Amino acid sequence: MEEKVIEFRDSSQAAGINDQFGRALRDLRISVMDRCNFRCPYCMPEDKYHKDFQFMGSDERLSFDEITRLARLFAGIGVHKLRITGGEPLLRAGLPDLIGDLGAIEGIDDVALTTNGILLPQHAAALKAAGLDRVTVSLDSLDEKIFLTMSGGRGSKDKVLRGISEAAEAGLTPIKINAVIKRDMNESAVFELIEHFRGTGVIVRFIEYMDVGTINHWQRSDTVPAAELLQRISERWAITPAQRNYHGEVASRYIFDDGAGEIGFITSVSEPFCGSCTRARLSSDGKLYTCLFASSGLDLRGPLRAGASDAELLELLTSAWRSRTDRYSEERAEGKDRSEKVEMYYIGG
Repeated sequence: MEEKVIEFRDSSQAAGINDQFGRALRDLRISVMDRCNFRCPYCMPEDKYHKDFQFMGSDERLSFDEITRLARLFAGIGVHKLRITGGEPLLRAGLPDLIGDLGAIEGIDDVALTTNGILLPQHAAALKAAGLDRVTVSLDSLDEKIFLTMSGGRGSKDKVLRGISEAAEAGLTPIKINAVIKRDMNESAVFELIEHFRGTGVIVRFIEYMDVGTINHWQRSDTVPAAELLQRISERWAITPAQRNYHGEVASRYIFDDGAGEIGFITSVSEPFCGSCTRARLSSDGKLYTCLFASSGLDLRGPLRAGASDAELLELLTSAWRSRTDRYSEERAEGKDRSEKVEMYYIGG
């Protein structure tokens, strides 16, 4: 299955705005929901996010009109790719309506969604009809016991696989699988995931376990470096490195020599890619974050609801990006750390 390659529409959009390190703004990840129906221990552990935990009220989250207005402004300063995230975004009622509005924005070439896949069977067709281009599904193991350990005892891998099948049937392709690999937890998942999806057009990407947020008690010893996985995989299958599809793509790509597709590695710990990061993140309550590991964000909901004009909002967005100096993963590699970081469920992965 041929993968969609994103290209800039014209030279003016390619110019955009740059941060303090010359990095352009190209991608916006929009969290539409802080809740999730999983309790993955590395993101939203049950002991903290229990049944009595107070998530946001509906009036605290940005409305679809507010999200669309901001996305249109972002498109005007260089963003051409949007990704809908959560929590679990499919818990947000009426999501296809938002997808349709976002896809109609001039300058937006690609609208994608990241999900745990459980709700895809009932939503895939409507999402595609609304204009969603593709989905990424989080799936850490095909072993049911390991799957339940890493999902906090929620859902089932068979339901996720059914969701992936429905997404493929609907044409939400290329489908990507994100598998977070934690040492002594699910290293055994790697070969089984590859075996299952080789030749199907589904791209499996292995993510190094990392210190997103402050509640997963990350230790460097928990991380399985991508180079280690690559060595194991290459001993079983012949694979060849491939160029990234576009500047700023986070995954290092490898193609199976027998033509059975590709796999990828996201190496935030062992090989940081801060230097090519083009992504901003918008939380469901309207805060703008310029790094996955940021400790604070810029409030946009307040100005929005206080009647700020487009020009005033645009000034906030532009100023935030142009003053950006984020390079946390590189700083981590240099032995530096940050005690406070926003939790992943709050702004998406």
